[in-house]
Amino acid sequence: MSGPIASFECGSQLLKRQFLFDPGYRNLNHGSFGTFPRVVRDALRQYQDECEARPDAFIRYAYPKALDVSREAVAKLVNAPVDTCVFVPNATTGVNTVLRSLVYAEGDVILYFATIYGACEKTVTYLTETTPAESSRIDDHVYPVSDDALCDAFERAVARVKSSGKQPKVAIFDSIASLPGVRVPFERLVSLCRSHSILSLVDGAHGIGQIPLDLAQLDADSFISNAHKWLFTPRGCALLCVPKRNQGLIRSSLPTSHGFIPLPKSGSPKINNPLPPSPKSAFVVNFEFVGTIDNAPYLCLPAALKFRESITWQGKSGEDAIIGYTQQQAREAGKLVAEILSTEIMENEEGTLGRCNFSNVRLPLDPTTLAGGETSKAVRIAQWISATLVDEYNTFIAIIFYGGAWWVRLSAQIYLTTDDWQWAGEVLKQVCERASKGEALRE
Repeated sequence: MSGPIASFECGSQLLKRQFLFDPGYRNLNHGSFGTFPRVVRDALRQYQDECEARPDAFIRYAYPKALDVSREAVAKLVNAPVDTCVFVPNATTGVNTVLRSLVYAEGDVILYFATIYGACEKTVTYLTETTPAESSRIDDHVYPVSDDALCDAFERAVARVKSSGKQPKVAIFDSIASLPGVRVPFERLVSLCRSHSILSLVDGAHGIGQIPLDLAQLDADSFISNAHKWLFTPRGCALLCVPKRNQGLIRSSLPTSHGFIPLPKSGSPKINNPLPPSPKSAFVVNFEFVGTIDNAPYLCLPAALKFRESITWQGKSGEDAIIGYTQQQAREAGKLVAEILSTEIMENEEGTLGRCNFSNVRLPLDPTTLAGGETSKAVRIAQWISATLVDEYNTFIAIIFYGGAWWVRLSAQIYLTTDDWQWAGEVLKQVCERASKGEALRE
């Protein structure tokens, strides 16, 4: 939708100016909601303008063609067949779509780790309240844990469920957990699921754009990933990838819309799809039109990828430059902030947790003195720190209370530099000193 664009070196002021930040704001928490550059903003508005210029012509005829271009682009990026790739607004919707599509019988169990994204855990809970499904939460470990130990915990959970006479039907786990932000051995977990005949649902919300993905090789039973977090597409845009063997399990989009095909039932009237006929598969058509929403973010994926191709670092370009720079920055930022705070980084003996764009650093706060062992007070302190960073320092960094300590999650990104993390470390030190004096719990 636009002509050639210049190249931009990671960490340069020229690159930072391609984004839309307020000049006084430091965006240190890219991992929560992502952001996108001006050229992608321009593509978004162009699609929106085209839609408003000729609404029916665009939505009924032009949009499906443009959507196919985006599907082809994302399929190439993650090495997956294009007819296995569709878009949903976000990973939460994708997880809900898969879990709610499955038919549960007595004795079926949904397995998940304690570090599951909160909305996904609530989805599992809802399903246990409304279907015969039960759930099993794997919580016999605390990070930093080794990949071997995590996989062993999964195996133990499977064995416990089976020994009770029940069957794990589906297991949901992250590619990269959110809080704490750590790389999960999802490739090994997919393989373990396969060996136990358990459906694997990978919540890759923090996957695409942050780590290399080869979904054909992974061969998960379903994989979801937010493009708006790390790939620089507008919100909301997420990939839902389901191999052909499982597409029959995903009978409905969420919400159910025109692409749904009812089961044959004697005497039931045929429900027609009012949209133009399509030669595409039932799975693809099911997710092509899901109610009337602004689908323009889906169409911006090619523009985002074109921008990413323009990024350079140490002689590399595109995905190699972005991933190389951000992962190195995450490690260096963690080390720097830990030195400023005189604490440590969350890492396991294998050094695998930090193979992503996150680094988790412990805050120099004593939970016994400050919270008296009360989790509710510890959470209030974390919330106070986050709010103080916004109100007084014009930034936000994710703060959590986990495993008996407070941790800060650092999100590396191409528009950030060591100077940003030096500043962040010093600010965190100031705020922690204030919290240590009891300011966080004052009424």
